[in-house]
Amino acid sequence: MAKRIRGSSTRPGQRARLQRRASSPRVTSQPERPTTPGSTSLTAAEEARAAELEAQIVAAERAVETTVSRSRERTRRSVESETRVRSGSIAERASHEYAYVARDVRKIVVIGGSLILLLFALFIVLQASGAARA
Repeated sequence: MAKRIRGSSTRPGQRARLQRRASSPRVTSQPERPTTPGSTSLTAAEEARAAELEAQIVAAERAVETTVSRSRERTRRSVESETRVRSGSIAERASHEYAYVARDVRKIVVIGGSLILLLFALFIVLQASGAARA
């Protein structure tokens, strides 16, 4: 077992926890003072910029959430499909496991057949043109 260091919050071989900021600002008892004396509200341009930034942040968060949910669904689907395959007979499992063999054999037959047809067509063309005799 690896030696631990005092004061460390992580185990050996693990990453340190991410330091994240709070998603909502903290409410203080005293209102914040404006940076410039005399202006107490935001201009229309500042409000528009703030709304644009907030929309970008929300869109990025939604994209991350959808990516995470898709990866979770994929994991669930793979586990469920494994369970279903194992519950059937040996012939059923073999048909699922070796489906790629049938697909490859079909490709080989198509390519081989097309090459034989190409050679036959070249033979006919050469015989008809008389180039084979020369």
